[in-house]
Amino acid sequence: MAEITAALVKELREKTGAGMMDCKKALNEAAGEIEAAIDWLRKKGLAAAAKKSGRVTAEGLVGVASAPNRAAIVEVNAETDFVARNESFQSFVEAVAKAALVAGEDLEKIKDVVLESGRTVADELTHLIATIGENMSIRRARVLSVPSGVVASYIHSAVRPGLGKIGVLAAIEAPSESEALETLGRQIGMHVAATRPAALDIDSVDPASLERERAVLVEQARASGKPEAIIEKMVDGRIRKFYEEVVLLEQVWVHDGESRVRAVVEKAGAKLNGFERFQLGEGIEKEENDFAAEVAKAAGG
Repeated sequence: MAEITAALVKELREKTGAGMMDCKKALNEAAGEIEAAIDWLRKKGLAAAAKKSGRVTAEGLVGVASAPNRAAIVEVNAETDFVARNESFQSFVEAVAKAALVAGEDLEKIKDVVLESGRTVADELTHLIATIGENMSIRRARVLSVPSGVVASYIHSAVRPGLGKIGVLAAIEAPSESEALETLGRQIGMHVAATRPAALDIDSVDPASLERERAVLVEQARASGKPEAIIEKMVDGRIRKFYEEVVLLEQVWVHDGESRVRAVVEKAGAKLNGFERFQLGEGIEKEENDFAAEVAKAAGG
């Protein structure tokens, strides 16, 4: 019997896409023979995951997990919306969010976290792919924390607590935690989900984005034929309007349509340190399938 080395396990993982623990077991069952181990994994349906790894994953769920003064948000993708309704998948997303609370934002570190099943997050993902039959991936994670106060979370259209299509974290620094602070955090989450701000404050606005906006506004103002001194004032006024649209603290509070977010937070005796908004599938290019062509192809046409 060949020695079951780390290199042998690695080789089997690369050839099959199966999880580390499954590869170890397969090699033990196959007395260290790679080809026999591959056959063992195929029979168990565990090697099928590798064949699915090229498929586009733009569906799935966003999940959040919280701890005192800290919260994590993750996005886990699958191929179809049907999987998002699968209880095993939902439980996995919850587990990934909790793992991020422990390991931080680095996806590789998250994947190394050992779950209650005894498998690592990476191995559990591979197992789930083989079991459900769809490609899946852990796309991103973010963790926010405050020295004192709360990191509140909000999930829009939750399929179950902490899981949905849009998730928001709001890090609010304050002397202590309170029910009122949690309520404020949830309201900020709802606001962010609706308005999609690009930055927390004016200083955080992307300089390149600001320059692009200014260039457009200058050209628009010049088209009016006004003198340069007037144009400069016109552009400054429109830049202020731009800030009110994209900067969270400068936005009008959606809950009353009058106050600025900055004023609402200050009135609560708190400070908004940061936020994060994850929308499922954001930025992923989805494949457009021609269903009629697929049927024809399947029929041999």
